[in-house]
Amino acid sequence: MEADDETPKSPATTAPALAPGAPSDLELMLGIQNEDPEALSQLYDRYSGIIKALILRVIHNDAEADDLLQEIFMEIWNHAKNFSAQKGKPLGWMVTLARRRAIDGLRKKQAYARAEERLQNETEQQPEAWVLNTTEAEITLGDRRVIIRKVIDSLPPAQQEAVELAFFKGMSQREIAAKTNTPLGTVKTRLELGLKKIYDGLKELKDEL
Repeated sequence: MEADDETPKSPATTAPALAPGAPSDLELMLGIQNEDPEALSQLYDRYSGIIKALILRVIHNDAEADDLLQEIFMEIWNHAKNFSAQKGKPLGWMVTLARRRAIDGLRKKQAYARAEERLQNETEQQPEAWVLNTTEAEITLGDRRVIIRKVIDSLPPAQQEAVELAFFKGMSQREIAAKTNTPLGTVKTRLELGLKKIYDGLKELKDEL
């Protein structure tokens, strides 16, 4: 059937044959745990195709899959110490991590789309009631939005621009890079730094409540 032809095939999760003298997956993971960027680069070259194929089975968008692929390997770098050879092989650990991140990404995307649709319907059908019938919880949420806005406004201009384009304009990292004529890696760094500052600001808010 045609539908079957369009369904992505299950990605292979078997380690490729290594060239003579090439480091094993375990050696590369140990290198990443010791913060060796070359080990991450080699692991990326070896498995990025498999991981992206897995992501595409969940998120059927090539650009979004590329963005998520970069985020997953950044998470591998940041959380490599959570890997234990006693619990399994590096590829199995990476596949589990990638599948979880892809599913989470899909859920967030779907939830955002539903929330945006509900908000649009409410404001279009009953704009006055939507404004006047504000609950205490919504007021609190509004206060938090003000705080988030203040945190964003305090970011360096480049980080602020990246955050606003990503979260208020819904642009992907690649789209932001193209729009701002900035390398993709730089955009990713700006977003990570900006989000960390926003997270710290919200944590301070939570501690105060």
